[in-house]
Amino acid sequence: MNMDKDMESHPFPPFFPKGAKILMCGTFPAKPSKWSMFFYYPNYQNDMWRVFGLIFFGDKDHFVDSGRKTYRLDELKDFLVNIGVALSDTGCEIVRMQGNAADSNLKIEKTIDLPWALGELPEVTDIATTGALAASIIAQITGSEAPAMGEWTECRITDSKGRERKLRHWRMPSTSRRFTMALEKKADAYSRLFNPEGNVEKRQL
Repeated sequence: MNMDKDMESHPFPPFFPKGAKILMCGTFPAKPSKWSMFFYYPNYQNDMWRVFGLIFFGDKDHFVDSGRKTYRLDELKDFLVNIGVALSDTGCEIVRMQGNAADSNLKIEKTIDLPWALGELPEVTDIATTGALAASIIAQITGSEAPAMGEWTECRITDSKGRERKLRHWRMPSTSRRFTMALEKKADAYSRLFNPEGNVEKRQL
């Protein structure tokens, strides 16, 4: 344990809708002062929910409440339930070495209990990590190779219910504004997870 900085535990409960097919995992949220809502990717400047708006509705502002500088959370949660997307993060306990949420400044003290998470999500076939550090953590847990950005690799793990799981691990680009890739290019990468009608693709592994 690092004693020089304050330890933080993850503030949000896992978002695990019944029947989810995809588990999306980032690293850890920004500090509460940056939040616009109490949910994953809460920073108004983060583009995750703009990426979803662009992919599924052709409108980056579909989920944006610009007047309040936040997101329409109830609508967003309902949509994620409908398309079968679960959310968690790869860091459960962290230390911020420089006070922000950049991967390079996070020391991960406790990682996600992936077997437990998959035990709660029996229909998940794909894990999508949203950045390099998250991808490396999932690769380490599963003993597999981390995928290249925008690609996937196969991984295997036994979940907490004793089921052998064969999964695709996708590494997606970070949606932080610090990662200087055009929003449209980020959306192109994320769209590979989904079909044009907005339903999670049923793939055969």
